[in-house]
Amino acid sequence: MILWFRNLPPKNMDFSEWKPFIRNAWCRKHFMKFVYLLMVGIFVAPSIFGDPSFSKMIGQTFDVHLNNSQVSSVITYLLITLVIVCIFIIHEILHIIVIFKQDDISLTHSGIFFWLNTNAILSKKLFWLFISLPVMILSAVPGIASIYFTGNLKAVMLFICWVNLIISSSDIINSLLILIKPNKTVYCRGYYRTKS
Repeated sequence: MILWFRNLPPKNMDFSEWKPFIRNAWCRKHFMKFVYLLMVGIFVAPSIFGDPSFSKMIGQTFDVHLNNSQVSSVITYLLITLVIVCIFIIHEILHIIVIFKQDDISLTHSGIFFWLNTNAILSKKLFWLFISLPVMILSAVPGIASIYFTGNLKAVMLFICWVNLIISSSDIINSLLILIKPNKTVYCRGYYRTKS
């Protein structure tokens, strides 16, 4: 069952066994600052390191030509917004696909961020897949595919990759943190423990 914009009931956990996923209190407190920094870095990366015509290519791909230039601009921005919303929805669906049979799921938000939570106890591999699947499907695959395309299709692939990387900023950091945890660990509600 998915609870929309409601928290899951608290899970009874023995905190002598379960440790916070991010052990350092300072890093835990400032985690979102790292996420924002990564988001800004990804946002500006195409203009600093990439093809200088990236934004022009994206603009031309989604540009709608009508007699009225103001209406054309509004429709173009609405089209880009619709694509971004679709990427976000697919991103969240990919997260849900991994864990929907495990236990109840809750989708909540804090500011501009949406968070999926579950009471399920996930193995390291399953938790990593839960966190990383949207990055693999919506960033790695279109990024690699863009090598083989040209023109508008290449621009769309790069745009999907770029937007999803921005959306996935916290997922990228969490994926790396999961990889450095010991192999015999399980995860639940922001905590982990080593299996005996």
